[in-house]
Amino acid sequence: MDFTEIYKQTASLVAFSPGTHFLLTAVQDRLIVRRSDSFQIARTWLVDTSPSPTSAALTSSSSAAPSSLRAKSEDSSSNAWITHAGWSCDSEYVLGASTKTGVVSVFKLRDESWSVRIEAGSEGLVKAEWAPDGRTVLCFSEWGLRVTMWSLVTGAATHIQYPIHPDRGYAFRQDARYFALAERHKSKDTLGVYDAQEAYRLVRHFPLPTNSLASMSLSPTGNYLALWEGPLEYKLYIVSLAGSVLGSFSPDPDPGFGIRVVSWHPSGMFLALAGSDDRVHILESLTWNPIATLELPNRISAGVHVWREPTDWLEATNGRGFISYERIQPPFTLPTTASQVRSKPSRPHPGMRSTATAPSSSRTGTGTIQLAFNTSGNLLLIRSAAAPTVVLLYDFSTPSSSNPNSTSAASQQDPEIVAPRLRTVLLHPQPVTSARWNPDPSRAGRLAVACGSQSVYLWSDEWVSEPDAGSVQPEESDTEVAECVGVPAQKFETRDLRWAPDGKGMILLDRETFCCAFEVEDEGQDSGL
Repeated sequence: MDFTEIYKQTASLVAFSPGTHFLLTAVQDRLIVRRSDSFQIARTWLVDTSPSPTSAALTSSSSAAPSSLRAKSEDSSSNAWITHAGWSCDSEYVLGASTKTGVVSVFKLRDESWSVRIEAGSEGLVKAEWAPDGRTVLCFSEWGLRVTMWSLVTGAATHIQYPIHPDRGYAFRQDARYFALAERHKSKDTLGVYDAQEAYRLVRHFPLPTNSLASMSLSPTGNYLALWEGPLEYKLYIVSLAGSVLGSFSPDPDPGFGIRVVSWHPSGMFLALAGSDDRVHILESLTWNPIATLELPNRISAGVHVWREPTDWLEATNGRGFISYERIQPPFTLPTTASQVRSKPSRPHPGMRSTATAPSSSRTGTGTIQLAFNTSGNLLLIRSAAAPTVVLLYDFSTPSSSNPNSTSAASQQDPEIVAPRLRTVLLHPQPVTSARWNPDPSRAGRLAVACGSQSVYLWSDEWVSEPDAGSVQPEESDTEVAECVGVPAQKFETRDLRWAPDGKGMILLDRETFCCAFEVEDEGQDSGL
């Protein structure tokens, strides 16, 4: 892979444009757009993050505070930094928002002098993002008061009161026609369905079966809406956009602490959910009953591919080049936090600084923290807080994925034939901080992993080895490869990563800096990772 130089960024606000031609970066109070082929700066804007008159009036009322509080004004410059940034769907516009001052600025890529300023007012601002049409900006106010849709075409604003969650309580249907919003009226959970193509006109409004909604997720087909309770109850409901409750699921006995992660299969035929008990339940869309339950394995049996990061490989390669994972022959005992409690502290990883933070985990030290299907739906990624250094990959082959000519209706007639099987285990000396599938359907079997070290880890099931003369047919293990790729920088820790929309490159993020990595293609052919 080829790596770019190291650039500055703020709050991890770095994103490729939908067409992957440009790269948007926020640095304090400035938006920077670079060309993705040369990384030359194409546009730059200084965002006016001065507070609105209403916000200024509210701030001035507390200006007569004690000197101990007025001393905090020295940090006011950092409070005005950009907190949200993003591209419109057609890459024509970019936005930058400062939630501290309640201001959103919109700029046009083809006209550097054009700009729009949105002021939140007294209700404040906690989040701003683009709607799927690329001409509407969604602004969520503080205290769950309302969400406002600002139209760049008409200049009008549409308000919807009392959204429950500004980050996980809403969803657009895949065709961007309908907007579903979880609301709370008279101390009860409700759902509003709005027509996004008709100025967010209310289409349906109905009560929800939940007592305290934790989150919601719309199926890829847009037919089903998964809702689940808060941490007091492990229960999930399936609701249609018409308001009908189609099914529910609650394990017996209730493991407690509620549902943590939910992931839809790309076809919408299956739903994976997990909580604090390290059990992943797979529901099918006919009866919404579980067809499989996956538990965190303690011992890896034969038939599973186990890959382990080599020891001290960064020192051996000076952080440059790449090296393959080590193959381990099962049976193998999976390293967990419980098994490492009494072990001696190990020497820090060569690519880790002493300030490296612990892995992001859930409410306790156990439980599933990530579920992710790849774009084709034939692989399921699972990460657990009980085994923070491990990535589990399950084979989730369905009739539609194994046979492209089979219809989805035929697949839904026999959901019980789906039997997820543990295929691959990736082991690392440091906790995994990020793991993401390649978004390109033609590269669905490629995975990138970050562990907060001076490297990035790549796995692929699309490896094709050239057979020698007289060689036998390669086994399944020969169709996958796992590699450790060093980032050629002295002070850089890959804490997070994001694929480019075309799947040919990725953004590697540290605390205050980032770089990009692109795969190297041979002339006349598309090479693998």
